[in-house]
Amino acid sequence: MASSTRDPEIVRISQKGQATIPKSLREKYGIDTPGEVFIYEEDERIVVEPVSSLEELNGIHAPDDREPGDVTEDVREIKRNERQREQELADRLRPEDADDE
Repeated sequence: MASSTRDPEIVRISQKGQATIPKSLREKYGIDTPGEVFIYEEDERIVVEPVSSLEELNGIHAPDDREPGDVTEDVREIKRNERQREQELADRLRPEDADDE
């Protein structure tokens, strides 16, 4: 079945406020599972938009002198640094007697 805004599907909302994007739409718009989407309000409507993968963004805003993949590696390095800082903070906040267990 072809999906369009004129051909809506009913989706149930769970008690936690969760909804499942129909498989046909996930496939059509390349939404991976598990994955992420942007969700926002626009013109009195709720919009769900796929988040581009790092590979899809590969250097789209990079200066001309950068090699393909440099931006992707930069983003990965930023994420590694963020995870390291989060782990260091968690280690500092862990009670000292937790190390003895």
